Order: sequence, then C-alpha cells, then structure tokens
Amino acid sequence: MDPLDRLAEPGLDLLRRVDTLLAAGVPEGHRVWPLLRRMQVLPGDAVRGFLDLHPAPLAGAGHAVRRLVRGYDDVSAALTDPVFWSGPAASAYGQERAALLRHLDEGPESLVGRLESTAGYADALADWVDGTRLALARTLADILRSAEAVAVVAATATGTPLRPGPVGPGVADAAEIAARVLAVLCVAYDGAETLLRQWAPSLAESAWRPPVDGRPRYDQATRVGW
Repeated sequence: MDPLDRLAEPGLDLLRRVDTLLAAGVPEGHRVWPLLRRMQVLPGDAVRGFLDLHPAPLAGAGHAVRRLVRGYDDVSAALTDPVFWSGPAASAYGQERAALLRHLDEGPESLVGRLESTAGYADALADWVDGTRLALARTLADILRSAEAVAVVAATATGTPLRPGPVGPGVADAAEIAARVLAVLCVAYDGAETLLRQWAPSLAESAWRPPVDGRPRYDQATRVGW
C-alpha cells in the first residue's frame, strides 16, 4: 500500500463532494475550465480511475519479457554450431543462417532488440505510474488539510441544501480543489504521451532482413536449385 492508497478513502470522499458542487455550476473564467475541457472528466472520477493503476504489474511485465531473451540466446547459440559439409547447399544454408541470426539478435531492430525495448518501455511506464501516484498523493494530502476542503465539506454536509449555480456556498472552493487535482493528472498524461512518442520507434515490428547474397534460393514448387 502506497501513500495514494492510504489517502484514497478520505480523498475520494472529498472529491465526491467536489464533483457534486461542480455539477451545480462552476464560476465563469475559473482556471478549472480548460482542465475540465481537456480531461473530459470530473476530478473524483479521474482519481478513482487512476487508483487502479499500479507500477508493480508493469515492472513485472518488464522482467517477464527480459526472461524471454534467454530462449532467443539458446536458439542463436544452436545456429552458430559449425557445419561439417560443403558445396552450394552448405553455402546457401550459411547465408540463411546468418540472416536468421541477424533477425534474432543483431541490433535494436532484431527480435531481441525489440524485446529489450518492450521491457524498457514497461519499466518507463512503471516509473511514470509510481511518480504520478506520489505526486497525486502529495496533492491530496495538502488539499485534505486546506481551508477549501473545510468549506466543501460544510457546503455538502448532510441536511445542508445545495444552492444551484456557480456562486453557491463551497462552489469556488470545489473548483479550486478540482483545478489542483486535474492539473496533476494533466501533467501526468502529458508525460505518458511523451513516453509513447519516445518509445514508439523502438516498439515497431521487427522486419525480416533477407540474406545479403543475391543468388536464387531453393524453390520447393518448381524444384529449382542453386
């Protein structure tokens, strides 16, 4: 359980109240408006959705992908065993074997290279989730002990009638809390989009690179050899 998990219950209760007040109206020109338009979600729902994201599964996925590299290493080792025969067929086999070795494990575009990139991307996402959860926890901790939180709780206390509209009690305070929460999440999602742009080229499909020798290969359909 991390700091965000520990703050989840009181934080979500406060944000539920914030969402209720925001549904009644938001002060015109408040800084929360562009954040609401961009996120298309109220702060309570936004935080509730993020609570399900944890770094451990992503870090575990990275470790699992790296374990697959061992299997490719074994295949590559088998392909490097010496061949005790010669002739055109042996030469052609050597060309195909070299191409397969390049495809398996030579450079970032090989299968092993793509596996390592995938594992690195998973690690980067795990760090992003961890950092965002910490930033969100710090923001919620500050909000929960703020004067705005007190005003929102008072405005939504049981038996207190809500006045519809953007000038009702606690609405400006709710808008301020919402702005602080959504600002953290906007920065987080900007970071996620940056990660995707940075890693996308390294996560592309590994294309087969044919043998460098231009001689015709054995054709099973026509029975034509070298």
